[in-house]
Amino acid sequence: MNPIKRRTFLKAGLSSTVIGFPSLGQALGANDRVQVALIGCGGRGTQVTSSLASRSDVVCTQLCDIHEERLVRTADFIAKQQGGRKPLLATNMEEVFANKDVDAVVVATPDHWHTPAAILACQAGKDVYVEKPFSHNIWEGRKLVEAARKYKRVVQVGTQNRSAPYNLAARDYIQSGKLGDVRLVKVFNLKGGGPFNLGAPGQAPSGFPWKTWLGPAKARPYHSKIFHGGWHYFWDYSGGDLADCGIHQLDLTIMVLGDPATPKSVSASGGRLQHKGDDGEVPDVEILHYDYPGFVMTFEHSHFANAMSKINGKIRSGDQFPYWPQCATRIEFYGTKDNMMLGRHGGGWQVFTSGGRVVEQQYGRHPDPEHQQNFVDCIRNRKRPNADVGLAQGSTTVMHMGNIAHRVGNQKLQFDAGADRFIGNDAANLLAKRQNVNPYSVKEMV
Repeated sequence: MNPIKRRTFLKAGLSSTVIGFPSLGQALGANDRVQVALIGCGGRGTQVTSSLASRSDVVCTQLCDIHEERLVRTADFIAKQQGGRKPLLATNMEEVFANKDVDAVVVATPDHWHTPAAILACQAGKDVYVEKPFSHNIWEGRKLVEAARKYKRVVQVGTQNRSAPYNLAARDYIQSGKLGDVRLVKVFNLKGGGPFNLGAPGQAPSGFPWKTWLGPAKARPYHSKIFHGGWHYFWDYSGGDLADCGIHQLDLTIMVLGDPATPKSVSASGGRLQHKGDDGEVPDVEILHYDYPGFVMTFEHSHFANAMSKINGKIRSGDQFPYWPQCATRIEFYGTKDNMMLGRHGGGWQVFTSGGRVVEQQYGRHPDPEHQQNFVDCIRNRKRPNADVGLAQGSTTVMHMGNIAHRVGNQKLQFDAGADRFIGNDAANLLAKRQNVNPYSVKEMV
């Protein structure tokens, strides 16, 4: 990163302060805009915020990122979405929380910062759209639920499949009993990927707040590769591809099944098998087995299935279905009458008889517009959103359970959902809460 001259950066930030916007602290009128800020100006955060800013009822008033070049670049892009009006710039999220002209924040930092930032936002009286996975561990997730309820905040998680009309129709179809009793569900996240080699640590650019980026994670030397996306390969910052991508399928599955109670147990197999010997910590081959009351769910993940493909834009925006045998992110529901194939992010669904005949189907569309609409509506009406953090805690706990089962040696673990604890396994319980404590850590009292 080539540091921006301080004078240039301040000029870029101050240029927007002359623009005044109404605050939700005053009663919103029919024509008033919801004022949002973005914390974390990466690809997904920019995508969500620019889409919100392009709406007639939303304006982006502030951006925050510790990477100054990315911050200024994102401001220019957002300005184009809202008639040339540049948002105020900040390199410290506390400036966002103190800004009375911010009603809601989009939290799109690296994963390990999602919960701490979202809790701080709730405490500051801001509503929150937080990207998935919304928590680094089970305990942190519970703390964000507590904060949302205590401060009466709308907290929408970026598991946008919960707002897709076709997914709601799939849920209604299964809940109606037309598929019969569902006793087996298979969830897939089968993709290609290469090895990850970290290399030697480097020197952080002058003025770059590496300690702040690490936040609640334990200290380690600066690595450019970690900052630029390599954090996905390390447990301190991520839950691997199960948390990065597979959570979409897991959450969608659980929603369609009616948000059942937490599974009684989980077992795992797999590891760093395809890229054994590289510097990545998270598994690249993994199979999880969840025991629910009344049914079994499996999750299969790989980083070597190059013949598989995610659902592409042509399918998402057109009346098409994936070729199910090679759909990398499909979900299979096996009922006592028929079977359903369901695709995330606009993949649609089809119901097949034992002979392969399609008896019911519905095309899909990518659900970002509906999910963002739901967030804006809930800011105004104060109802809980489609992907409320309380619902997300259920599916995200299932995700964490799978990773923990792998990390303790691919064991079978029994889980007490009422206590958020594993039964008789101290090693697993240590992983249910971050053990490293520093000034950035989530506090016991939120």
